[in-house]
Amino acid sequence: MFFTLPTLLTWARIVAIPLIVGVFYLPIDAATRNLIATVMFVVFALTDWADGYLARKLNQTSSFGAFLDPVADKFLVCASLLVLVDLDRADVFVALLIIGREIAISALREWMAQIGASRSVAVHMLGKVKTTVQMVAIPFLLYDGALFGVIDTRIWGTGLIWISAVLTVWSMVYYLRKALPEIRAKVK
Repeated sequence: MFFTLPTLLTWARIVAIPLIVGVFYLPIDAATRNLIATVMFVVFALTDWADGYLARKLNQTSSFGAFLDPVADKFLVCASLLVLVDLDRADVFVALLIIGREIAISALREWMAQIGASRSVAVHMLGKVKTTVQMVAIPFLLYDGALFGVIDTRIWGTGLIWISAVLTVWSMVYYLRKALPEIRAKVK
């Protein structure tokens, strides 16, 4: 099921990455670049919800879609974090924590699948909350201005990205603890 509507929405998140990055190389003023990148990120981030909803509603769920969806999320978040670090809007330490966790948990899930224990590291609500906080923090940091003339998005985005970093570590510890009994059983 490479070309169902839900899978095409997932592919759109991957295609969005060079578009969002490319906005920052356009010869337009910074405020316009920030607005375009923010709108694009929000639209493409919303496809994460839409593809899952449509896959269930249209009965078009697939193992390929289940694989591609989190990969697309991770690519979008990691690429955006790298842009934010480059623009000096996010701390490199936060980016390293978030990207490192994504790599570690992806590797852990792959290994657990190989040993037949993938259920022990199934997606948990803590991981969903972490992703939600990231998906709110990143557009705030991309916008980097006064939203509605009142909300300083850099302050809010910075606070939220640090909260997501804490949730990132917390969720990694959670998944590692869930996997530990299976790991111990297989290492013996």
